[in-house]
This record gives sequence, C-alpha cells and structure tokens, in this order.
Amino acid sequence: MALQAGLVLVIVFILMLVVSVPISVSIVIASLAAILIVIPLDMAIFTSAQKIVTGLDSFTLLAVPFFILAGTLMNNGGIAVRLINFAKVLVGKMPGSLAHANVVGNMLFGSLSGSSVAAAAAIGGVMGPLQKKEGYDPKFSAAVNIASAPTGLIIPPSGALILYSLVSGGTSVAALFIAGYIPGILWGLACMVVGYIIAKRRNYPISEKVTFKVAIKTFIEAIPSLMLIVIVIGGILGGIFTATEAAAVAVAYTFILAMLYREIKFTDIPRIIMETVEITAVITLLVAASSIMSWVMAFTGIPTAISDMILGISDNPIVILLILNIFLLFIGTFMDITPAVVIFTPIFLPIVTSFGLDPVHFGIMLVLNLSIGNITPPVGSALFVGASIANLDIEDVIKPLLPFYIVIIVVLLLVTYIPEISMFLPKLLGY
Repeated sequence: MALQAGLVLVIVFILMLVVSVPISVSIVIASLAAILIVIPLDMAIFTSAQKIVTGLDSFTLLAVPFFILAGTLMNNGGIAVRLINFAKVLVGKMPGSLAHANVVGNMLFGSLSGSSVAAAAAIGGVMGPLQKKEGYDPKFSAAVNIASAPTGLIIPPSGALILYSLVSGGTSVAALFIAGYIPGILWGLACMVVGYIIAKRRNYPISEKVTFKVAIKTFIEAIPSLMLIVIVIGGILGGIFTATEAAAVAVAYTFILAMLYREIKFTDIPRIIMETVEITAVITLLVAASSIMSWVMAFTGIPTAISDMILGISDNPIVILLILNIFLLFIGTFMDITPAVVIFTPIFLPIVTSFGLDPVHFGIMLVLNLSIGNITPPVGSALFVGASIANLDIEDVIKPLLPFYIVIIVVLLLVTYIPEISMFLPKLLGY
C-alpha cells in the first residue's frame, strides 16, 4: 500500500507540473492523492491541516519575510549606486575593470538583498550603459552581469540558506551563513577570471585611475550600506540576536538608510510592503505544502527507496555526489530554488549524511547547485531579467555565457569534493 501511495505521489506531481499547475498546488494535490490510498478522507484532511500548522510553526521561518522586506527596501533605496561606485574603486585599473565592477557589485548588492533577480536588475541597469559607452560588447556585458548575479544567494545573509535550515531539521543558520562566504566569493572570482581573459583579448579600456581622495570619499559613502553585513552577521555570531531577530534589525536599518538617502518616500511604503507580502505568501504556501509532502514521503518510504536506488548504483561517495550534482543541476534548469530546496532536501540529506557528509556542507552544495539554475534556460529568472535589462534576447547571451558556465561548474565541483572550502570558517569559529 505504501509503495502504491509513493507511485501515485510521484506520478500525479509530475503530471501536474507537465500541465503547468502551480508547483505549490501540484504538491498539495499529489500529496492528498497519495494519502487517500492509505487513510480515509476525513483523516487525510485532518492530517494535512495538522502538518501545515506544524510546518509553519517555526521561529526561524519568520526571518524569511523580514529579509525579503529588507531586500525590497534596498532595491528601492539607492544602495546599488553607492555599492557600484565602491566596486569600481576596488577593482582598480584591471583590463575590463567595468566588467569586474559589475561582478563585485552583484556580490555586494546580492548578498545584501538576497536576490539574484534584484542584483541583475539593479547592478546591470547601471553598469550596462556604462560598459556600452566604453565600447564593451553588450552581449559580453549582459553575460557578466547574469553569471555573477546569483552570488548573493550563497553569500549571507541568504534566504535560501535559512529555508534549508528549516527544512533540514534545524541545521545552524549561523554555520550556514559563515560557510557560504568562500564558495560565494569563489563564484565571483571565477567570473572575474573569465572577464579578465576576454577583456584582455578584446582590448577593452581600463578605467581611469581614481585619486586617493575620491577613493576615500567613495568608501565612506559605501560604509553605511556595507555595515548591514557587519551588523547582521556580527550580531548572529556574537550571540546578540538570532537569525530571525537579525532579519528584523536588517529591516529597521535599511529603512532608516533609505530614508536618509531620500530615495524612498512614505507614500512608497504600501507598495514595498505589498511586494514583500506577495513574495512571502508564495514561499509560505510552498513551505506549508511541502510539510504535507514530507510526511507522505516519510510514510511511504520514498526517501529510503531513492537512497537505496542511488546506493545500489554505487556506494562510493564521489560517485554519489556526482549523481546528486547532475540531478540538481537538471532540476535547477526548470524549478525555482525555493521549491527545489523544500522538496529535495528531505530526500537527499539522509543519503549524504549516511556516509558522513556534514549537513552544512550539503546545504551549501545544494544551494550552489540550484543557484546555477537561476542563470540557465528554460526558466532561469536572473537570465531573463539580465537579458531584458540589456535589451537582448535570451539567444544573444547564451553563447557569451558558456565560458562562465564552465568556471561556475568547476567551482561547484571544488565545493562538492573539497569540504574545507565550505567548512573551514565554521570550524574555525567553533560551529
């Protein structure tokens, strides 16, 4: 009976996706169809409602809407321009300096806003015209912007890592945040290496040298924005507040900053709150729906069956991790990162922990994998936004993106097979 329920769950879920039913609705329908095979309707409804309440009854989950609100405030608060100016000072007189400034800008703004789409739009919208004016190929500029946009999904504070912490059963948010720094920076550096090589070959211009006085002025202007990282991460690591409380602090800080920059008016607040509510509602519905699916999968033994199947192919951790990487890369091409984290964490986490992989390491590997899906067709959100900002078709940017895809995959493999890349900082700080 349990096997039949598992098959029904998988088949109905796939059919729902094929006919373009929203993924949260697909999860609920597939889960209910599976439950009805093993228990009566009244018990199925009661159990589903119980699992929804249990799944949403989480203090950690409160951090998600707060960080979303903080990101929305940043998107509207004039922070992007100040971070871009700071990034331009950091990269100095390197070949393709504007392209490198784009990457650094995405890393900074993406980590603060927690959104690859926001980074691609905000940073790309400013850097694209500047690069075009300096003679850069618009396709190359768009590719640089798109390829580096998801770095903020890895570099904390990251909503995806908070969600993973929740779904994985309480993996330390602080440890995940600290673990995300080196992989996220490696992703950005890899994009800069490709940008440097291409800029060198094409003789793209080097930015004018910035005087010491201008550099200091730019740095001072960027300090208030950069302080958000210090406040949030420092507060969590110092035990001053939890990740959820840190998210609330981030909202208060970014609101004050945006008002001081005079980029947001009080009349903008209802629109900003509405944007936050819409995004939060989608995520909350997914978490609620996944609570039902997680129970059904556990009841029917789907994770165990998948684990046995994968372990039946090989018991070599190297091979298993390669299989998981390939599967997650494929999933990321058509599924957004939020539902993918919710659905596949409870399936794959028991497999990797069975041969000793740390849940923190797997969390970084999982989010890094799925973040690549943000810049790949057919449904990569950052890919579409980056191309749209540059006034290009998707077909125009795919070829320039290929070398970036290669180096990002290399970073993924390094993170997968060299645990210390993710675990060095958490271990150093005692997590």
